[in-house]
Amino acid sequence: QVHVVESGGRLVQPGGSLRLTCEVSGSIISISQMRWYRGPPENQIEMVAHISRDGSTKYGASVKGRFAISRDSAKNEFYLQMNNLQPEDTAVYFCHVWHPGGDDWGQGTQVIVSS
Repeated sequence: QVHVVESGGRLVQPGGSLRLTCEVSGSIISISQMRWYRGPPENQIEMVAHISRDGSTKYGASVKGRFAISRDSAKNEFYLQMNNLQPEDTAVYFCHVWHPGGDDWGQGTQVIVSS
């Protein structure tokens, strides 16, 4: 069984920065790829960032240049560095990982950008 837990979300002022963490634990060998998604619960979620096994990355158009995804493979942890946050970045951020046994989602961490 795989456990995925996001953390780091909180209230931040516009222009501020946050780093989200996704911790993956359980009976896994390795994570092949991982994505951060975000969304209000009632709307369709948006892909924010993607990182592959080889370290290559992709970003959603609305966050490109402001957000950066990274991973620590030894710890099975993934990070989302978010800079120059704006009110429209307010959302629940979810971690989605793929591994040899399938894929799993976390419960999300809330980010609120407001003055």
